[in-house]
Amino acid sequence: MDEIKKTTFNILKQIAPEADEAQIELDENLREEVDLDSMDYLNFITKLGEQFKIEIPEADYQKIETLDELFTYIKTKIAV
Repeated sequence: MDEIKKTTFNILKQIAPEADEAQIELDENLREEVDLDSMDYLNFITKLGEQFKIEIPEADYQKIETLDELFTYIKTKIAV
């Protein structure tokens, strides 16, 4: 899980360089926490899918609104 978190934050910093990992609440809506617009969020999710070699369908986006949900989602997808 640590590797998932580290990689996720690295990708997030590429999309939103001003994002401060220490200031992001893991159980709050990520788009609101980091002020990601739709295109930034799509780029973030796409890069995560590429990095972890998983498919993240658009239908699942609403399941992964917080970082906690995202970490769990990726862990589940990798384990399959």
